[in-house]
Amino acid sequence: MDAWLDVIKKFTLLNAIDIVIVAFVLYRLLLLIRGTRAVQLLKGVFVILVAYALSTFLHLRALNWLLNSLITVGIVAIPIVFQPELRRALEQVGRGGFFSLSLVHSEAPGVERAVPEIVKAAQVLSKRHIGALIVVERDTGLNEYIETGTLVEGVVSSELLINTFIPNTPLHDGAVIIRGSRLVAAGCFLPLTENRDLDRQLGTRHRAAIGVTEQSDAVAVVVSEETGQISLAVDGVLSRNLSETALVELLQTLLVSKRTLGLRWFGRKAES
Repeated sequence: MDAWLDVIKKFTLLNAIDIVIVAFVLYRLLLLIRGTRAVQLLKGVFVILVAYALSTFLHLRALNWLLNSLITVGIVAIPIVFQPELRRALEQVGRGGFFSLSLVHSEAPGVERAVPEIVKAAQVLSKRHIGALIVVERDTGLNEYIETGTLVEGVVSSELLINTFIPNTPLHDGAVIIRGSRLVAAGCFLPLTENRDLDRQLGTRHRAAIGVTEQSDAVAVVVSEETGQISLAVDGVLSRNLSETALVELLQTLLVSKRTLGLRWFGRKAES
């Protein structure tokens, strides 16, 4: 009790200001990584740190040595892994945006509203042999890819999707990214897969669809310009030549069922 009284007596206004500044910086850092892959990476770092603490407490020397080695390597790897987020933070500091206060965050509505519109648009684009790449965000944020395109922030509709991919229009090149029931951005650039075992007939759209699903848990719908075939990529695996019924079932299972019935454990959903 006396120790606590001593701490309280020594607590000054400068200490309070110091705490507020640190809390604000941490808050801004959390806002910075929200909606990016860094959230999932931080969960992994947290699990390793908890395991390290438990191994130390329980005197599990072999496990403790292994985790300590991982942490040592991680200190070097973290700047590389979080390079996009660090770059974004420095850019915001330079623009003064890092210190702006924003307390309002609107949650994305249910993605189930977007599913029938995506299917309808894919069918129309397929019949017209118009190429398209539609990416639906799930748990892993896609902000780093959204920033490469043009912000739209419109409610998803088949008409909006079809018009976006009409050839020779400003946004037809690249991918559209959907979050919940809103089309967030169009004309976005995605990473291409480095898998060399893919069919050589697959074009850039298909390789981008596979690439973004390798690096996130997003779902990507692709319409081939050459054949009109509709494909769906998830977890780096491409399902090709899907019928309307098959596409509806896959999207319902991957997007709607998992969001409503999935059990979460450290950010992962139970397979439905």
